[in-house]
Amino acid sequence: MVHEAIKVLFEDNHLLAVAKPAGWLVHGDETGDESLLDWAKEYIKIRYQKPGAVYLGVIHRIDRPVSGVVIFARTSKALERMNELFKKREVEKTYWAITDHRPDPLEGTLTDYLVKDNTKNMVKALDRPSRRNPDAKKSVLNYKLIAEIDKHFLLKVNPITGRSHQIRVQLAKKGWPIIGDVKYGHKTPNHDGSIYLHCRSMSFVHPIKKEKVTITANSPKLEFWNWFGEWKEEGV
Repeated sequence: MVHEAIKVLFEDNHLLAVAKPAGWLVHGDETGDESLLDWAKEYIKIRYQKPGAVYLGVIHRIDRPVSGVVIFARTSKALERMNELFKKREVEKTYWAITDHRPDPLEGTLTDYLVKDNTKNMVKALDRPSRRNPDAKKSVLNYKLIAEIDKHFLLKVNPITGRSHQIRVQLAKKGWPIIGDVKYGHKTPNHDGSIYLHCRSMSFVHPIKKEKVTITANSPKLEFWNWFGEWKEEGV
């Protein structure tokens, strides 16, 4: 099984990281569409000539219309330890987002309380929990404007928490919806169903080797990403 848009970014005996194209599911759902997990298992099976079923654990997910770094665990020990790193917020996640609204201020921290409606697969951002939504989950991210071209704004976003649709809904609540994200307020969809949100990198201490690992994925070769190119700034 070959897909030219999927690239392996990192692999060893414990982890496999790939660049997810926008439009792919990380894990299969009711649509029955091929998932990144399916692709990765087949990749492992062929590359290492595995005769039986391939074990691959899903550590985290990014939304279907989002591109970027996805990491799988090749052993149950790696899965358990990576889950713990995510739980303890010891994985530094960096996203790039493009909006057509200038953020004000240009750099800051957003704190909201998110409530998910599973029937609609929609998330609402609140200023604080309420009696109606006592289970709203505190969600925090840091953002910074790093480039501007023709009224399009490239933001570096570091989510501190890991909530469903977090970056999308928190930026939209401020009036800066991500380009193409009609679910959260942008007026125009992208022709391929993607949105301009990309998981640029993940940094963590390797769960087995105990060495610092940073895994980076180039942005898709699409219109506005091409405008900005692979933005060069220390720490981006």
